[in-house]
Amino acid sequence: MNAKSTLLAFLLTAPLALLARDNGLAQVSPADASPDTDRSEATASRTPARDPGALQLPGGPTEDQTIAAKYVTGVLSDSRYAYRPMPLDDALSADMYKRYLETLDGGKQFFTAADIARFDRYETRLDDALQNGELEPAYAMFAIYRQRVDERVAFARELLKRDVFTFNGDDVFEYDREDAPWAADAAELDALWTQSVRNDWLRLKLAGKEEADIRTTLDKRYENLSESVAELKGEDVFQTFLNSYANAIDPHTDYLTPRSADNFNLSMSLSLEGIGAVLQKQDDVVAIREIVPGGPAGSSGKVKPGDRVVAVGQGGSGPMEDVIGWRIDDVVAKIRGKKGTQVRLDVIPAEMGLDTPPSRVVLVRDKVRLEDQAAKSKVLDIPGTNGAADQRIGVIELPGFYQDFEGRRSNNGEYASATRDVARLLKEFDGQDVDGVVLDLRNNGGGSLTEAIELTGLFIDRGPVVQVRESSGRVSVEGDSDAGIAWEGPLAVLINRGSASASEIFAGAIQDYGRGLVIGETTFGKGTVQNLLDLDRWPANEEARFGQLKLTIAQFFRVSGGSTQNKGVVPDIQFPASVDATEYGESTYDNALPWTKIAAVPHTRYGNFQPLIPQLEARHEARVAKDREFQWWNEDVAQFREESAKTSISLNEAERRAERDRNEAKRQERQAIRKELGLALDPLAEDAADDGLAASERDIVRDAQREKLAEDRPDPLLRESAAILADAIQLLNDDGQLSAQVLKQVDTPGHWAD
Repeated sequence: MNAKSTLLAFLLTAPLALLARDNGLAQVSPADASPDTDRSEATASRTPARDPGALQLPGGPTEDQTIAAKYVTGVLSDSRYAYRPMPLDDALSADMYKRYLETLDGGKQFFTAADIARFDRYETRLDDALQNGELEPAYAMFAIYRQRVDERVAFARELLKRDVFTFNGDDVFEYDREDAPWAADAAELDALWTQSVRNDWLRLKLAGKEEADIRTTLDKRYENLSESVAELKGEDVFQTFLNSYANAIDPHTDYLTPRSADNFNLSMSLSLEGIGAVLQKQDDVVAIREIVPGGPAGSSGKVKPGDRVVAVGQGGSGPMEDVIGWRIDDVVAKIRGKKGTQVRLDVIPAEMGLDTPPSRVVLVRDKVRLEDQAAKSKVLDIPGTNGAADQRIGVIELPGFYQDFEGRRSNNGEYASATRDVARLLKEFDGQDVDGVVLDLRNNGGGSLTEAIELTGLFIDRGPVVQVRESSGRVSVEGDSDAGIAWEGPLAVLINRGSASASEIFAGAIQDYGRGLVIGETTFGKGTVQNLLDLDRWPANEEARFGQLKLTIAQFFRVSGGSTQNKGVVPDIQFPASVDATEYGESTYDNALPWTKIAAVPHTRYGNFQPLIPQLEARHEARVAKDREFQWWNEDVAQFREESAKTSISLNEAERRAERDRNEAKRQERQAIRKELGLALDPLAEDAADDGLAASERDIVRDAQREKLAEDRPDPLLRESAAILADAIQLLNDDGQLSAQVLKQVDTPGHWAD
């Protein structure tokens, strides 16, 4: 059997975050988890009942982890699988060691130089340990890490009890310690943490909190930090350590435990079987942050945002398990399940205390579509210039190249697909007198290669879309084979630095074909292809035991021959860069593949926009010079980049308060100008100041509402992109000679002018 045949599905995604820590948010989604009947019936007590599965002390690896580690090392050193296989030797061990330390304590807030000296004996031994399945060094280092976290938290909490802080000096808090040396001793860490606690205190004080409230809030915050680390399980430690190896191979290779693999696949499918709710951890309790419209939770009318889930039971008669104090992913695992099965929840309303007797809610799990993460559309009316008619520009916002792989394999006609959703929205535009379409791919980190190809096929009439080169050097050409075009009219693609992978394939193909204008910022620069390898495939396990490996198997190239690797897709018309390329993007990785080029493949050129660009840029510059929102955005970008370059912040209250007042005055002035000029108001202008709180400390309902309101904030970049497209339409319609230059094949489907 060819090694590539064991790979599950092409993936083109931005880097996965390490999943060693709970981020506080989770979707209630499908699982095959059965009820754990060993847990006791929930009592009336509302005190935390810690999850027995949580690590009390990081022990040694399990047998499954030892086997999984050997599988991973075998795959990543084998050229039949990995695009850039690397021998597991002392050099790679040193790289792993550095990455594992960075994951545990990247801010150098916990370990001392003495700890690092103690760990240094592992630096060139991790390769042998990993190959032999001896993972004790990872657990030993983590045990010291957890001990140091507890020590730092104890120091911070004691500081809150005995100190009254003043903020009238010239001292600063040095928060960026990436290049700093490790603290010499505990006393140096004490000094660092004193400044950190003072900064936390000052933020809350500036937000109007009283001293007693500040002490209570910060004490609980630091306690939660210690508890969140204490809740980490052996599988978290294992995944983090194995990813220090996987990420040393290349930035986009990751190991996923069985649970992480399930969550990753769900994020790609945009559909799940569960109750249809988003949960968030707040202190010791899991609360409902959002209700998914149309799901069982929403349809029942019995739960609402802010409600706390304190116990969960399976089926109609299974025991109720007290879940207070549990990790959020463990609570989700108990709530989610197969369509048609029952789950019972004991719920305390948001407005009630935790000692209130809960209400029991019985829900039947069902399949839920996550519409808020799917493609969306709207229409912008763009005024004509120089007496020209107004233009109606359709906008499609695509947050990801999602696909329900399992649904597609099973020929499920209802499977989630970015291409199918975009095709439906384009068809709706037909009845809305839309003159052109902007496809918004900002912050679209990628997804399915198949979706990138098929989405391109909506705008071209057959042809190559991307070239894929494997480790052997073999190059295959993937393209659209379906005749016909879903949208033949004017097209623009809006991108930014957060547009990666599949987004870059699509934008690059549209640019190479001359099918549309590409507008915005240079993209992320990820030009590699990943695939999921199921490590349970070889032993043919019936249950998931060993997890999955997301590994780089190929590099992709545009049909013009160039790679997007490191360089990204450069737009035809550029907006000011919001993020510096030295701070974010593929080029920031120390082990990223270099840029390279291969031969181009023949493809249709629908047009050449270069003769049009100077006029479009001139109109763009003239327009944004008078566009208040665009100028404000430009100012904010400049301020953001200036702030990002700093590594410390003042702890002088008068200085910080003056800065806060200046920012507040600026927001109010802008809102007043919007009212005066009749512009759309910023719905968050009155609520944009720093409240000093962590996400888990805010009012969950209000915070979710603010998140929704943020979607309605003025978006000058999108509107300007639509205006640029409207300019192009007008110029080509008004100037036949220019149109002939730009649209060299006007008889080819994809024409711009009538």
